[in-house]
Amino acid sequence: MHKVLVIVPFPMSDENLSKRQEQLKAVKLGPGIQFDFKAVRIAPVNYVSQQDALLADVGILEAGLSAQEQGYDAVCIDTVSDSGMAALRSVLTIPVIGAGRHAMLAAQMLGDRFSILSMWSRWDPLYKKTLADLGLSHKCASMRSPEMEPNNQKLLKGREDTVFPALHRVAMQCIEEDGADVIILGSTTMHETHAYLAEKLPVPVINPGPLSYRLAETALRLNLTHSKTAYPAPLAPRLDMFHAMGEHIAARP
Repeated sequence: MHKVLVIVPFPMSDENLSKRQEQLKAVKLGPGIQFDFKAVRIAPVNYVSQQDALLADVGILEAGLSAQEQGYDAVCIDTVSDSGMAALRSVLTIPVIGAGRHAMLAAQMLGDRFSILSMWSRWDPLYKKTLADLGLSHKCASMRSPEMEPNNQKLLKGREDTVFPALHRVAMQCIEEDGADVIILGSTTMHETHAYLAEKLPVPVINPGPLSYRLAETALRLNLTHSKTAYPAPLAPRLDMFHAMGEHIAARP
């Protein structure tokens, strides 16, 4: 049995964590693989500034740095920002899959130019960073949103009648006005919209979270992982420092 740890980028209740776990329903995975979802202890309120990005990196690193010792065979990061991915790859030898960059690379298998459909434009810097890292900025037709503030705990519950049509309208602008031939959902918090949009849009719609689970399964079956030449191990690991930070946060009332 292969075990995969899915790191959820915000502290949350079991009820809200179950909304993240529902992403597993969107992909058929083979037998012999188990996915466990774990919420971080260290996190920003949202991902809209450089400070937030730093906290997100630290929180996801802290949540996953013991994954290999705990018997996990791979790690998936449940955020399109790919926060903590590079740091975890430097301390782990098991595959670490980021939802954002792999969605962009998959879009290149399905079409020529893609658009990133998000809830609000304050997430755009996250996408621009990954596009620059991958050298794919010229393949991004647009980044559009209906400017609706997201809820990273309850996701879209109770707002479906408003959010779903608004996202469909903006996605059609990406296709008809910007020339996108693939749409990428800009957040794993938007996964509840995928079935609706995939049915109504004339181009493929990539759901980043479920894609990352499939890629983790594929990496394990092919016995592949990231290059330690690209992600070298630290000469002086200070993993105890990150654990201490997590313990301190968890102990706060």
